[in-house]
Amino acid sequence: MDWLERTAQLRQWTRSGTRAPHKPLLLLYALGRFQHDAEDELRYTAVEEDLKRLLTEYGPVHKTTPAYPFHHLVSDGVWEVRTARGAGSPGTGVRELRAEGATGRLAAELRAALRREPSLLGRMAGILLDLNFPPSLHGELREAVGLGLEPAEAEQLLPAVRRQRDRRMRDLILTAYEYQCAFCGYDGRIGPVPVGLEAAHVRWWAFDGPDQVDNGLCLCSLHHKLFDKGVLGIGDGHRILVSQRFVGHSSAAREHVTALAGRPLIGPQPGARRVSAAHRSWHTSQVFHGAPRPAA
Repeated sequence: MDWLERTAQLRQWTRSGTRAPHKPLLLLYALGRFQHDAEDELRYTAVEEDLKRLLTEYGPVHKTTPAYPFHHLVSDGVWEVRTARGAGSPGTGVRELRAEGATGRLAAELRAALRREPSLLGRMAGILLDLNFPPSLHGELREAVGLGLEPAEAEQLLPAVRRQRDRRMRDLILTAYEYQCAFCGYDGRIGPVPVGLEAAHVRWWAFDGPDQVDNGLCLCSLHHKLFDKGVLGIGDGHRILVSQRFVGHSSAAREHVTALAGRPLIGPQPGARRVSAAHRSWHTSQVFHGAPRPAA
């Protein structure tokens, strides 16, 4: 059984562009728990709050419940659920999972494979991260689910059949935006080398976002992270959106985030393609949280 292929197939139905990371988040969480205690069973009532937090922070824009992946992940052959009455999930209802004392764990065959081949865990986690989230969130997601991956494990994560990123993407984007953040204008360098500037995908690469200038922004590290977390977005007229859900009372938070509302993007330079409407629309519907603040 090819566990890497099965892991990759968790998101196949989302190829239309709709984000549905419920199952990947639960499997990441289960892999993290397995790494710390291979015999541990996850009682739904004990992990419900942890899963809620993961779905709130890294899940889809619309409200969802951890009961959905806890029940449905069984159909993918990587997860099993039991109650006091034996094997099998009582359903997707939160009340049923609580009342029946439902517990979940990695499927027996998968647990055996992970014991035989310890490096499999890191490769499975890497596939889940790469296929469902942008690189800017990988580190904090591993920490959030308690995964301790060695650097050597994180370097070879995906099967050779996966499409490859265009290594020219960063240079193309930074050149198009003249080496300054499209949100705040930051343009720091150490000598000739730009520092703290990154090429951000508007439509995530994990969701078929192309490595092209009209799907990219040059952003400083802070605004890249906030863009991928849905705090910032791009609206009509290529003006910056700031989520009403963002709260920051310090002068730094006001200056670097809330004051951006309604400002036009900086760049790209004349002759370079601006972010396409299709990619802006995807980010707004799939990543940006809540309603935008009025222009500052």
